Order: sequence, then C-alpha cells, then structure tokens
Amino acid sequence: MPDLPTPQDATEAALFSECWDAVLSYADLCTAGSSAAKQLAAEAFSAGIREAREAEAITFRSAGRRPARLPRIPLLLTAVRNTAAAWEESGQGHKLDPDLRLWLNSDKAARFAGPPLQRPLALRGLRDMQEPDAALLWLAEVEALPQAVVARRLGLDPATLAEELTQVRGVFRDRCQRNHLDTPMDAQCRSYARLLDAVTRSTAADTPGDLSRHLATCVNCAEAAACLRLHGGGLPGALAGGVIGWGGLAYLERRRRAAEVRLGAGRPEAADAGPPNPGAHKARVVRNGLLVAAVLVSALALAVSMMPGGTGDGTAAGGETSDRRPVADPGFSLPVTAATQSPTDSAEPSRSAPPEESPEPKNPKPEPQGTQSSTAREDDPEPSPSAAPACQVVYDLVNEWPDGFQATVTVTTEEALDDWRVGWSFRDGQTVGQMWDANFAQNGSRITAEAADYNRTVPAGGSLAFGFIASWEGENSPAADFTLNGDDCAS
Repeated sequence: MPDLPTPQDATEAALFSECWDAVLSYADLCTAGSSAAKQLAAEAFSAGIREAREAEAITFRSAGRRPARLPRIPLLLTAVRNTAAAWEESGQGHKLDPDLRLWLNSDKAARFAGPPLQRPLALRGLRDMQEPDAALLWLAEVEALPQAVVARRLGLDPATLAEELTQVRGVFRDRCQRNHLDTPMDAQCRSYARLLDAVTRSTAADTPGDLSRHLATCVNCAEAAACLRLHGGGLPGALAGGVIGWGGLAYLERRRRAAEVRLGAGRPEAADAGPPNPGAHKARVVRNGLLVAAVLVSALALAVSMMPGGTGDGTAAGGETSDRRPVADPGFSLPVTAATQSPTDSAEPSRSAPPEESPEPKNPKPEPQGTQSSTAREDDPEPSPSAAPACQVVYDLVNEWPDGFQATVTVTTEEALDDWRVGWSFRDGQTVGQMWDANFAQNGSRITAEAADYNRTVPAGGSLAFGFIASWEGENSPAADFTLNGDDCAS
C-alpha cells in the first residue's frame, strides 16, 4: 500500500481531509471488504493527488487556455474508478465488488476511456467549466453541503452564493448543450436536439409523446435530458452518474447522509447511518446496543422486584425457578427479553396453580404452539409465540429515469432486533441491480434484504433503512407485501 502524499501547507492539509473522506466512501462501494477499500482508496488518492499537482503546475507555467480538468474531489473519485480498472487487469479483481467487475468489462466502462466526444455528457460539461465554478457545483449538488459550508470552503460570500450557484448551474447547462450538439449522433437524435433543449428549459412544458418514447430508448439523449433539466432534482444524479460512473447514485446517497450526520442536520438511527468506515460504525452500534440493553435490563429488574409475589431475588412466590431466564442474565437476547418477560408471565402462575403444577413459562425453545410465523428462519431474532413484532414501512421513490429508478426503504420496529430481514414484492417485474446498507437476493418478483455486518442491531422503537437501484419496463408500481423477519408490516 503506498504512503499517502504529504500536504504542502495547512490549506492543502484541510483539503486532503475532506477529499480522503469522499475517496474512502466511494472505495468502500467498489470493494468487497474494508481492508481492500482502504488499499484502493490509498492507491487512488496518491495517484489522483499526483495528477492534480501536475495539472496545476502546467496551468501555472502556461499563459494560454487552461487544460480541461475536473475539480479535486471528482478527479480523485475518477482515480478510484481507474485504479479499480487497473486491479481488474492485473489479477486483483477478486478484491472488487462483483457488480463493479461486470461493469468494468462492459461497454459502459469503455465510454469513460474512449474518444472524448463519446464520453458521458456530464463529465464533458464539468471539465469544460472553470475549476472554481465546477467545484462549487459539485460541492453543492453531489456532496450535498449547505451553502454556508460551501462558501466557507471556497472563500465565497455567503450572501451572494445562492445567486452565484444559479449562474453556475446555467453555465453547466450551456456546456452540456454545446457538447450534446457536438456529439456524433444519427439523424433521429439530431432532429430531437432542439426540441429537447426547449422542453428542458421550461418548468411547465410537457414532454411530447414522440420525444418521450425516444428518450426511453436512446441512452445518449436521456443523459442529455438529465443534464439539461436543471429543475426537478435530477441534476445531482446526472452529475454523479456521468462523472463517477458505476455506483454514482449509491455514492450520492451516502454523501447526502454523511453530510447530515457530520453537520448535525439529523441523527439517523444506526441502520441508516451507512458511513464510509463500516468498522467504526459497527463499534458505535455495539456500544449503543449495550447501553440500550443495560437500561432495559435495569428497568425490567426493577419492575419484576416490585411485582406482587416477587421475592426480590428473581424467584416468583410460586417457586418457578428452573426454566425461566434470570432477569439480569448477561447472555440474554434483547428481542427475547422484550417479548417474553412481562408482569403477567411472572405473577399469574403463582395465583392460579400450585408451584408443582405451574405452567411452563413462555420461552422460544419449547415446541411451537402454532402461533410462530412459518417463514421465520432459525437464525432470525426469536419472536414471542403470542404476538408478532409490529412494524411500519415507508417506501420512497427518490428518482426515476426511462429504464431505472432509485428508492429507499425505512422500517420502524416496536421491538428491538439483533438481526433483520426485510422482504417485499414487485408487481411489474422490476429488477434490483444495486443495494447499499443491506445485502439482497431476488427470486422472481420477491426481494429479500438482509442486514449488513454493521447495522444488524436496531433498538426498540428505532428504524432501519437501506436504498437500492433497480430497472423497470412499462410500469413502475410501488413495492408491496412488506415483511420484517417473516412478519407482515404496515405500509
């Protein structure tokens, strides 16, 4: 693993810190493990910094037109993609995400290294801008930073930043429009070029039917529409997908959530945090889980000790001590304790039957009595035999384009979980291609998302969340029939 470059001054040191966070986040998406992610990030960071310094030296010596180049963060993210491609060629592809490997060997990846006029439109448009303008656009749209933070990082006036950002968006659109007209295209695409420009300029204009059908089948024109349409919230996705390539939308979602956490805009639950460093996040989840467990155990012990018939030593008045789990057992499972320990279970048997005939306590280990879900697996959190955990699901369609879409799923559970598995069905044959903050499998129309290593634990009343990118044809109806660990959820 190469040594990271040494900052030349304090300003560059601060820039390195900001850029490293972004590079490691994308490298984590591209690799199959945290150690490989750090190795890929270090190699790409070193290569990208060398390229940036060489470009700045050329610009300083040249008095003519500046060479086209990307601002620092997207340049380093491009270095991650290029380093991953070098790994694939040198026999280190086993360290990469399997979907990335497929992409690297496809025509989609070849576009980024092919002739300049055939590269993605967003990449060409951003490179053609002045670097300070391109940096402003990237930080505001892709890194999702508040305008005050962007102004401080770039040394701009916060009072005029909103107006300047509007102008920069217009410059990007003009560059993309010019590059689109310069792109080699067939007669049909050429005939729609002016209509596409007019439709995307207006916030009220409807897309004609023939143009809409053309955009559904033409990748280049669909990319142009995403770059030219500044309204509707699609610009960040167009930038991330066009400049980064594979995993652009997943990176975009990660940066949005990372900015919220870092700047105090929100404190997502452990399952929704998804930071670039899974190891540190896992440690935080474990610490938070232990704290919640300790509070619950203390409250439960106090409640049991105050019950009628309680002796204060964990033994009921009826004498049932052989099979019931001790209240303060350090090896207890949080969902089992919350579901199975109740005042009714502890006190009622001593009043209704002699000690020697007291009914068996509720325990997940005895034979099932017909109330447990038939779809639950042996490694799922053990639910109560008498009631299924209540859960609420929010399915959010974040973005949609002619042949694909991005969505997030947020599940709120009333009971604490040590592990989770969320299932749902698609009605229109949608196919999931990528997923973050969860592992997934698809069997026909049924999708199953399972917890990642760092977000298995969810406290009582907490939420778990994950996102995905999928393809669709014809119709794109919302997902339905959600379940959590085999139990139905309300949508």
